[in-house]
Amino acid sequence: MEAFIATVVYFFISIVILYIGLVIFEVITTKYKDYEELKNGNVAVALSIAGKVIGISIILAFSIYNSTHIYDSIIWGVVGIVLQMIAYYIMEILTRSFSVEDQLKNNNIAVGIFSMSVSIGLGFVIGASIT
Repeated sequence: MEAFIATVVYFFISIVILYIGLVIFEVITTKYKDYEELKNGNVAVALSIAGKVIGISIILAFSIYNSTHIYDSIIWGVVGIVLQMIAYYIMEILTRSFSVEDQLKNNNIAVGIFSMSVSIGLGFVIGASIT
C-alpha cells in the first residue's frame, strides 16, 4: 500500500511541476500565448510545447528514480525547469540569424522540430546527471 501511495503522490507532484514549468516558460520565454497558438493550429508551437513536456517529464522520471525522498524530486524538478529555460535562451543566442520565437509564431515547423529536439535531448542529459 505504501508503494501505491508514493506512486500517487509522485504522479500529482509531477503534474503540478510540469504545469508550473509550462506556465513559467510561457510567461518568460514567449511573445505570444502558447495555448492560443495551439487553438489556432500552429504546429510549430505544438511541437515546441511537446518538447518541453517530454523534456521536463524525462527529468522528473530520472529524479523519481534516483531520489530517496519526494522533496528530492521536487528540487530536481525545479532545477530541471531552470536548466531547460537556460538552454532555451542559449538556443536563442546560437540562432542569431533568426528569432526562434518569431519563427515558432510564424508556424515554421522546422524550427518547432529543432526546439522540440533540444528540449528532449537536454531532458535526457539533465536527467542522466541526477545521481
